[in-house]
Amino acid sequence: MRRITILLATACLLAVGAVGCSKSDGEKAADCAAALTERTGGDSADKPTVSEAEQRVDALDKTLADMVRMGYEGVAKDASDTVEKKTQAGGAGRPEACEALSEDDYTVLLMAKAIDGLGWTDKDGQFDKLKMVEGLGD
Repeated sequence: MRRITILLATACLLAVGAVGCSKSDGEKAADCAAALTERTGGDSADKPTVSEAEQRVDALDKTLADMVRMGYEGVAKDASDTVEKKTQAGGAGRPEACEALSEDDYTVLLMAKAIDGLGWTDKDGQFDKLKMVEGLGD
């Protein structure tokens, strides 16, 4: 009986310790974003949360859709191709820091970091369509 009590107490302590040491989703995303900076370039201080990354990618998608509607299909395709190439280059093998994220969360963080690496974000980390257009002109 004494052994069982000791084993149960040890198991409980290990379980509580493991939960206490685990990182929050925000910390996991920040670690992944930092690891992706090395692959995609950009600002090392740019560590978006998954929600912020989704907003950045959604803003790019909306801008590209608006460009197509206004007759700028060529520019929209160039921008899309540029982001795709940067994303593929940065996504060659998932960094260890990103293993804890779901596939969707990892993909959106990778795309957001690629957008930043292209210089298409403002000082607040928001997607900037004017910087995108200027970047495509280089």
